[in-house]
Amino acid sequence: MMRFVRNPADAFTGLVLVMVALFAWWAAADLRTGTALQMGPGYFPKLLCVLQLGLGLLVFANGLVVTQTVPLEPVAVRPLVLVLASIVYFGVAIERVGVAVAVFGLVLIAGLAHRGLRPIPLVTLAAGLAIFAVLLFIKVLGLTMMPWPWSR
Repeated sequence: MMRFVRNPADAFTGLVLVMVALFAWWAAADLRTGTALQMGPGYFPKLLCVLQLGLGLLVFANGLVVTQTVPLEPVAVRPLVLVLASIVYFGVAIERVGVAVAVFGLVLIAGLAHRGLRPIPLVTLAAGLAIFAVLLFIKVLGLTMMPWPWSR
């Protein structure tokens, strides 16, 4: 099989996109699709699954027919783990400590994935995005979310 794959990076990326699209379709299988005029809750997720599946198949096919050979590069574990950890933190923290602290922590943890970031700009960015999130989602859009930990 590997001798047919001329670009392992594209082939692997295509397979990952296909697998994620199939998993997302499975996860959204119970949602009613509806029609284009009367969309159900599953219409848009399933549409995105189809688009991602098509893109994944195109990328995979490109990995089979491209003429240049590109070796797979090693996976950078630290950024991968920190970005995923920031997303998990946000999901757990948003209802417990509010939007501001959840966004602040999300940016700080994800920012640690890049070794070259200095602490002061990172904290400034995190604070600015936390304030922006509170203003946008709670003040402008009027979502009923807890902005701060002390506003329970």
